Amino acid sequence: MAKASERILNFKVTPYGDTSVMRELALAENQTLYMLAAAIVEAFDFDFDHCFGFFNKFEKWFHADRAYELFKDIGEEGSPNARGVKKITTAEAFSLDKKLLFLFDYGDEWKFIVECIREDVPVINRKYPFLITKIGDSPEQYPACD
Repeated sequence: MAKASERILNFKVTPYGDTSVMRELALAENQTLYMLAAAIVEAFDFDFDHCFGFFNKFEKWFHADRAYELFKDIGEEGSPNARGVKKITTAEAFSLDKKLLFLFDYGDEWKFIVECIREDVPVINRKYPFLITKIGDSPEQYPACD
């Protein structure tokens, strides 16, 4: 639970190229990008079983100026300028109206646009991350082969 003095950051998350599906998530400002990633994956009914990253470029994410990748936290090679996700807070990576690409599963390249849309005060006795809104059906993470 968040402290009364903490800000809550609300994030709008949409699959890249599909604005008909949306999730709104709330996280405390001191929660990490790792926790945000886990909340996104859970909100879209995916298994949290792949590496991921956040990038400030949406098309050519591999050329991003700002990147945060799980690879950096697990001792594997990632993008040269990337930082980790387990110690960077949502408040460090996002400001109001800031958007980043969330790339989940470097093989299948699930892409989501994550935008910080609002700052709030914590709701008493609410555990964060918290799913506020769920619009549309989740894409199928592992579609059946034809």
